[in-house]
Amino acid sequence: MSQITKYALANSLKKQLASKPLDKITINDITDDCGINRMTFYYHFKDIYDLLEWYFLVEGEKILKDKKSYFTWQEGFLALLVNMKENKSFIINVYHSIRKEYLENYIYNWTYSLLYDVIVEQSATMTIKDEDKKFVANFYKYAFAGLVFDWVKTNMREEPEELINKLSTLMDKTMIHSLENFKF
Repeated sequence: MSQITKYALANSLKKQLASKPLDKITINDITDDCGINRMTFYYHFKDIYDLLEWYFLVEGEKILKDKKSYFTWQEGFLALLVNMKENKSFIINVYHSIRKEYLENYIYNWTYSLLYDVIVEQSATMTIKDEDKKFVANFYKYAFAGLVFDWVKTNMREEPEELINKLSTLMDKTMIHSLENFKF
């Protein structure tokens, strides 16, 4: 029953964010919409930002669960972008709030997770320090996330598939080349 309540609260937050900024949403708005009392909310989350963070974590896990290899990273990243576009008003309202770092952390964390797994897979036959693998993953994470932030800033006008095609073109052989530069 606990997960059902958490999802109900998250869906209410998403519904609220479709029409108003994050900074204007109260716990009462969410609990009234769900038909529960405030204490039930606080049983699960300490505040709205904790709910938002939980939602981003659960969504990312669901979207990327089996799409984190060299041959599937495009599918994983595309699934993240498509999900963001399907929830456009939610994402835009979080992005334009005072606490947009929750969205930024979501994008950074899942992009890193996706890319790091690809890097580990691609460097399996190479002798590379783990810190160098992390460095390469961070480099690509910031490039990917920067493009996503620009995409959100421009109201997600470009289709996710177009963005993925451009990223795929950039990534073709460059990640492996980057890794080979760190071999010892």
